[in-house]
Order: sequence, then C-alpha cells, then structure tokens
Amino acid sequence: MTEELLARLTAAYEAARDPVAAESMRRYMRDQFEFLGVPTPVRTQLDRDVTAGLDPPDETDLASAAETCWTRPEREYQYFACGHLRRHIGVAGPGFIDVAERLITTKSWWDTVDALATRTVGPLVRLHPELVATMDRWIEDDDIWLARTALIHQMLFRDTTDVERLFRFCRRRAGDREFFIRKAIGWALREHTKTDPESVYRFLAEMGDELSPLSRKEALKWLDRRAARAR
Repeated sequence: MTEELLARLTAAYEAARDPVAAESMRRYMRDQFEFLGVPTPVRTQLDRDVTAGLDPPDETDLASAAETCWTRPEREYQYFACGHLRRHIGVAGPGFIDVAERLITTKSWWDTVDALATRTVGPLVRLHPELVATMDRWIEDDDIWLARTALIHQMLFRDTTDVERLFRFCRRRAGDREFFIRKAIGWALREHTKTDPESVYRFLAEMGDELSPLSRKEALKWLDRRAARAR
C-alpha cells in the first residue's frame, strides 16, 4: 500500500510542479530546501485525491511512508508526511516515538518540527503516557529541535496539560540563548493562557528576569491584546 501511495503522490506532485513558485518558496525558507512550487491550497486537495480510496495505514505503513517522504529533496513531500501522520497517528504504538525522533532531527526546521511536535509527538504522549519520560530526556538534549518539541508538545492539550511539567520545562531552558528555544517557551506559555491565564501570570512573576524578553513577550501577547481591547 505504501508503494501505491507514494506512486500516486509523486505523480500528482510532479504534475503540479511550478518552478517559479518553487524559487520563491526556497528563498522564503532561506535556501535550505528544494520545493516543487505547489501552494498549500493546491497541495491540500492533491493530498486528499492521493489518499482517496486507499485503506488506512497500519503503523509499519505509516513509518515507511513518512521516512520515504523524508528522503525526497522537495519540501512538499515532508509536508505530506506530517499531514499523513497527523491523520493516522492513532494506530501507532509507543515505539513510534523513535520514528518521530528521526524525523525531527533530520532536515530540521520549524515548519516540520512544529507540526511533528504538536500533531504527532503530542498525541503519542497522550496515547502512551509512559512517553513523558522521553519528553523529560528531550528537554535536556543538545539538539534544539528535540528540546523545542518537548516544550511545545502539550500545546493542544488544553485542560489536560501537565502544568507542572510545562513550567518545569520552561524553567529548565529559560537561560537558553537559542532563538527557537526562547520562542517556543513563550509560545507554549501563551497557548496555556487560553486555559489558565492566572497560572501563567504567576509563573512569569516567579521567573522575573530569568526569562528572556522574547519569551515573556510571546507569553503575554494574547493577554496584552485582550487587556488593550478592554480599555
């Protein structure tokens, strides 16, 4: 089934190739990746057409399709893999975290890492709570993308967020000078303000200048906007 899926995908994407758009996309991503030049709305429809009528994947199919897409030079294939994982991650067992780790640490940039963190790793942790130990390991990792994933994997958990772990992770990387870590701290805290703004206010007060201005600004962005509208 994986072979048929990838054959359909390749045919559909190649037919939609647009070299002019690809050049613009490549520049936007700082020349790190090649692109086919397929815009998101078109790609979304193509993805639906490609998977129409196929049986749902099992865990092996899911891993094989994702890892094959990761070998393709054009970024759209990695985007397809992220969406495919998002739709079918429920079939995966806890061992799938090793697949996620390989994807996160290969061809790494925010566009795929954030999708994998929130839509693949997060659901895996919810389905298999023993994987919180992996998040505890990743937050200590020198790979910034694994640490970023640990910081934001709970972003869609809302009222089931492990708040103690969220704040502990933010505290652990608060002194990190890496932009993508500082941004992730603020983003994770900002998302939690939707559920419990008071706890975030308390955490920010407790941390004081230990948090970077960027993290603090991101954490307060929605609350500041809400306060401004109320005035």
